[in-house]
Amino acid sequence: MNVSDILLLQAFEAPVFLNVPALIDFIARFAFNFIVAYAIIRWIYYPVHKNKDYFFTYFLFNIIIFLLCYMMRNTQLEIGVAFGLFAVFSILRYRTMNVSIMDMSYLFVVIAIGVVNSLSNERVSIMEVILANILIVVIIYVMERVWLVRHASSKVVVYEKIENIRPENRDKLIADLRERTGLNVHRVEIGRIDFMRDVARIRIYYFE
Repeated sequence: MNVSDILLLQAFEAPVFLNVPALIDFIARFAFNFIVAYAIIRWIYYPVHKNKDYFFTYFLFNIIIFLLCYMMRNTQLEIGVAFGLFAVFSILRYRTMNVSIMDMSYLFVVIAIGVVNSLSNERVSIMEVILANILIVVIIYVMERVWLVRHASSKVVVYEKIENIRPENRDKLIADLRERTGLNVHRVEIGRIDFMRDVARIRIYYFE
């Protein structure tokens, strides 16, 4: 590294040489955060909901939020940025189909875990961070596997009887979906409607 590179790094107030303790702290935090996120997404969310559509989204959001907050945790903007992220993602919607409340709840959880594991400092002990993560995992597991025993699964179907999507025909729509799919459909969400082809994308919720 020449003198100009050192001066450039110093101009941006960046450390010139590698800080080994800080690197170890970063690796340990990242590994712990990933393990917790993996436990929630793979061991709790997927066995219950059987939905792989959001695997990439959940992991990516958790990792990006963790890295962003970790890099900014020494600035005075850390709390404001964290709450700003929650505000932005709380209104997130996909264009083809609204995200369900349950999926949005898990998205909020993986974002919160990334924030908690990255912004903890000397005022919060390591044991408090670990216990907070364990508490989150245990609460989610208990609510999914014990309290909500009869959990509704969902899937997206393409429906061609376009007249049944009208609000006054909701009961007829559900009855038709039950008969044709053989599933105990109890709720539907109307997504994209294509009047050119007379079809609609519908997310059906059913009890297994």
